[in-house]
Amino acid sequence: MSIEFGREICGNLDIAESREWLVTNGIGGYASGTVAGLLTRRYHGLLVAALKPPLGRTLMLTKLDETVLYGVSAAHPQEARSYSLDTNRWADSIVNPHGYKHIERFSLEGTIPLWRFAVADALLEKRVWMQQGANTTYVQYTLRRATQPLKLTLKAMVNYRDYHSDTQSNDWQMSVEQVEQGICVTAYPGAAPLYIVSDCGSASVAHNWYYGFDLAVERYRGLRDKEDHLHAATFEVTLNPGEAIALVASTEKQPNLNGEAALKLRRAQEQKLTGLWKTNRPLKTKESPSWINHLVLAADQFIVDRSLPEDPNGKTIIAGYHWFSDWGRDTMISLPGLTISTGRPEVARSILRTFARYVDRGMLPNRFPDAGEQPEYNTVDATLWYFEAVRAYYSATDDDTLLAELFPILADIIDWHCRGTHYNIHLDPGDGLLYAGVAGVQLTWMDAKVDDWVVTPRIGKPIEVNALWYNALRAMAKFARHLGKPHQEYEAMADRTKYRFSRFWNEETGYCYDVLDSPDGGDALLRPNQIFAVSLPESPLTPAQQKGVVEACGSIAADFLWVAIASARPSSIPG
Repeated sequence: MSIEFGREICGNLDIAESREWLVTNGIGGYASGTVAGLLTRRYHGLLVAALKPPLGRTLMLTKLDETVLYGVSAAHPQEARSYSLDTNRWADSIVNPHGYKHIERFSLEGTIPLWRFAVADALLEKRVWMQQGANTTYVQYTLRRATQPLKLTLKAMVNYRDYHSDTQSNDWQMSVEQVEQGICVTAYPGAAPLYIVSDCGSASVAHNWYYGFDLAVERYRGLRDKEDHLHAATFEVTLNPGEAIALVASTEKQPNLNGEAALKLRRAQEQKLTGLWKTNRPLKTKESPSWINHLVLAADQFIVDRSLPEDPNGKTIIAGYHWFSDWGRDTMISLPGLTISTGRPEVARSILRTFARYVDRGMLPNRFPDAGEQPEYNTVDATLWYFEAVRAYYSATDDDTLLAELFPILADIIDWHCRGTHYNIHLDPGDGLLYAGVAGVQLTWMDAKVDDWVVTPRIGKPIEVNALWYNALRAMAKFARHLGKPHQEYEAMADRTKYRFSRFWNEETGYCYDVLDSPDGGDALLRPNQIFAVSLPESPLTPAQQKGVVEACGSIAADFLWVAIASARPSSIPG
């Protein structure tokens, strides 16, 4: 299976601007945009550099406005026409130019987006990728078919801001200097320089602000929806059929300008990843569907470096693009699927060791702030998911060495939870269940907060937290037995938790309470959190109770699906 769109999608702006692409560099930086080439988010850009890997994401190169000059006949060069390949929507909602209309096809080569532009009888290809481990983006244009030379003009639109922000120029004067084979942009003294260079063609300095790019998705999100970008330079090159130009945007002074060599390195990296999966996958005798390769490569985009003084090769997981950093909860939940299932247990090992170094008073960080401050620990479940991640890793690898290394940390985590740690997280000696919460702090995955208002406080004993606690205790008992250490205490604690977990069962409704012992008593609201009391490797519920929970959660899913259908096609709903 290949990911490919033809003119029916690329030529429809409403659809093409809703299809987004993403490439990453393995250190937290990325490039992203829409199939149409239209900016719709403040997070779109050709180089969003991670200046403090894996954080410090900064928009540096926003886009390239592309124009080609091409004649319909070599015998009549005076008939050459100008074609705009870029697309912009402006503050007055006017779309100009309409370059998306020239996109014949969009597809993915691995993770590399590929556009094919048709102008007269010429076919121009465009590819975008990033160098692994560097804040460097390649934009390559190849004249695949033509009956005469084609002149390509590229206007480089730059910026320099935190990726969560937006820019209103206010006569901002950046330094734009000519350098060998391109330009260097320094936004202000002390800012990281941006080098935009090319392996052929010419570059001329410019300093013209383009005002009022319209960002439709930001408007939908209720945020400021207009932004300015600086036209810093213009690159021009004439391509003959079969020739290519690579424009390179980098924070490095001398990036590799050989576009073909850089492309081969990127493809080799992707082939290595799919090769690892094929080598380590289960049921090797069966032929695997081709779409799995896309999943393997997509998984890699979330794995990034988080180097430590004692481990420069440390790894972590980005919780999501475009705006999330690495979060403890998301990392531990996704670790088995992103690393073990893709045949990369060594990455899982590195992540587990990396997060172990950030444990504080028995807790894993909730997230690492973008600005590089100290990690935040406002989570009750991330630490408990760590036990499940370790269990999944050990089940796949039998790595006694790592288990022995982590066991004292895991034991200390249990101890801290028993005696009490941050945010009033503690084991209730009365029933062996875990209590968590203080006013004004969101600790579970339902963590929406508006100013000082916690949308779903869930102070007390949340059900999924105690299901994770029970699972962690059972895992610890098994770890202890594997390592020849005392395990009876963990078994006894798990038995007590299982016995008192029965308090969650609500006979009247046929499913579990969401929270026990909250300031307002038991919360009987039906939420999907209780599914974890069934889906984790160790369940404290009886088979009949598990069936009730699955049916109750299934009814929620069915209700949401029905509402979605009704909202999308109200005329199709009978009655």
